Amino acid sequence: MRKRNRTYFLIGLVVLLPFWMWLAWYLMPKRQLVAAIVDKTVLHPDGQEHISLTWILNHQRFTKTKTQPYAIDQDYFGFFPLDNQQYRLKGLERFSDQQLTQLSQDCDLAYYTDTYGIYRQEWFQSQTATERSGIIYGGMSRKDVHFLRQMKQNHKLVIAEFNDINSPTDPAVRNQFESTFGVQWTGWIGRFFDSLDTTVNQELPRWLVRNYKRQHKGQWPFTKAGIVYVSENDAVVVLEEDMHLTRKLPQMLATPVGKSKFGLPEHMRYTYWFDVLSYDPRINNEVASYEIYPTDEGRRELRRYGLPTRFPAILMHDGPDYAFYYFAGDFCDNPVSMSSAYFRGIEWLSPFAYMTEGLTERKGFFWRVYRPMMTQILEDYYRRIRAN
Repeated sequence: MRKRNRTYFLIGLVVLLPFWMWLAWYLMPKRQLVAAIVDKTVLHPDGQEHISLTWILNHQRFTKTKTQPYAIDQDYFGFFPLDNQQYRLKGLERFSDQQLTQLSQDCDLAYYTDTYGIYRQEWFQSQTATERSGIIYGGMSRKDVHFLRQMKQNHKLVIAEFNDINSPTDPAVRNQFESTFGVQWTGWIGRFFDSLDTTVNQELPRWLVRNYKRQHKGQWPFTKAGIVYVSENDAVVVLEEDMHLTRKLPQMLATPVGKSKFGLPEHMRYTYWFDVLSYDPRINNEVASYEIYPTDEGRRELRRYGLPTRFPAILMHDGPDYAFYYFAGDFCDNPVSMSSAYFRGIEWLSPFAYMTEGLTERKGFFWRVYRPMMTQILEDYYRRIRAN
């Protein structure tokens, strides 16, 4: 009888665990932290490009007002999809400089999650972004830079990431951002693909393959995994497994600061889009870097185009004047469910979500890198502004 009661108790504990986790989350105090989230690449209302940030804000009980939580389909500036291929543009471009100054005073932080934008073919024909077409809305604007400069001047937290200053951003606007925050885009982006076989991998951008063929007499001889670099001038460099790479996967390596301040793993594979950046070490510190592992042939190919084997993944300026982070990857775009944000301690169960994931899946990146890092950034910043 005692053994049976113990069994019933354990079963009841497991069954009720989600309820207790939700209750523990619900009883956490709400804390107002006003975030200006900018996302110009919202193809669907699920807000995939800013979902990771919204998840953390809700999980940590940060609210936009004293009581209201952040809603993923409402609480951002940028492109808003509507029914029947209609849309609404609610970016910062509609604000006057005076209104932007007021916004910078009202907000605690700004996070530009994606400015790549929405293009006609993917919007009106519901096709994927593997083919290029005319832009509807996108790119960092002069109004955006004006707002970010005001945020910096007001000693606020500014976060940006991959593609915020790349194409289709005007080079003059990009230069303003770079000079303001001490980072420089080299003109190159890249990504790992688990297969370079065009008959197998439907995620290979058609324009990428077409541009490579144009530069190499119509040839695309790749079928294995590899890393592809693309320049702002449409030059394409391909490093294929075995021929050009001793290790096919790019690695993200944490610096001592990354490990001690944010608890980042010493190394972690990164398999999505990234920027190739340089930076001013007098202004910013490197929290993590990317490492590529080329063969001699791969090294020659990289050298031919001036591409490094190691370059920044996460940059930080954390001083009394302002706080700034640049994530040189598509960090905020992760396959995470918003419903899981409402359970306290869910991170302890997270290994079950990614222990069997494939090479290109990004759940592990969210739980091991993005979630702990962003949680620490927001918690530290909240304590700082509360103390002032």
